[in-house]
Amino acid sequence: MYRLTDTVKHLLIINVLMFVGKLTIGANFSANDFMFDHLFALHYPQSDMFKPWQLFTHMFMHGDIMHIFFNMFALWMFGTAVEQRFGGKKFLFFYISCGLGAALIMLGYYFARYMPLEQSFFDLGFTKEQILQMFADRKGFDGISASQLENLQNMYNIYNSSMLGASGAIMGVLVAFGMLYPEAKLMLIFLPIPIKAKYFIPGIIILDLISAITGQSFFSPDNTAYVAHIGGALTGFLIMWYWKKTQFNKNRWDL
Repeated sequence: MYRLTDTVKHLLIINVLMFVGKLTIGANFSANDFMFDHLFALHYPQSDMFKPWQLFTHMFMHGDIMHIFFNMFALWMFGTAVEQRFGGKKFLFFYISCGLGAALIMLGYYFARYMPLEQSFFDLGFTKEQILQMFADRKGFDGISASQLENLQNMYNIYNSSMLGASGAIMGVLVAFGMLYPEAKLMLIFLPIPIKAKYFIPGIIILDLISAITGQSFFSPDNTAYVAHIGGALTGFLIMWYWKKTQFNKNRWDL
């Protein structure tokens, strides 16, 4: 089950090369500023830093050594088993689709939060240019209430957000693993109790959902994009459901 398969191997290599590139090309460690993050992490679409290719490249970027280690460990552990069932081309399609699904659902979540807040400032007579200027110089707050200032801070956080990491794609792979190998027993490193995949993986998704709703982190850093995790898992489930449903007709793609 843990033999390194070709597509997983190539994905591991790309992720590692991108991480090395981040640390060596245009990196300013004292300011925690990385050129690769500006170019390849996924930014909010209204931001000047957003580029269309970031929908794809963000899934090959990582924040630090622990971030890439755990993601690549999960890719090796679960991806090899899934690729053995899918084959290389189908696995790559599935992996990229889950990463894109995670990104689109995360951006949709951001839009759903940002647009009503922006409209509330339009209703007060502010223009888009004035809002962006307040983002830029952190001034011009006269005449707005404490709650409006909090709304402005939330808008600022979304507008300047960036998302990076393979977690969304890997959550889709976890779902596929759970559906293909439901009786496989898994363990967390810090909870050495074997749990069947059909219980373990939904449990991880439920914890992400709780974290997304409450903001309370269980096993991940506070800045984890939990909605992206859920988006990757949902995309993976929908693809697996469709493939299973159509496996006996002309649209099937054999495992």
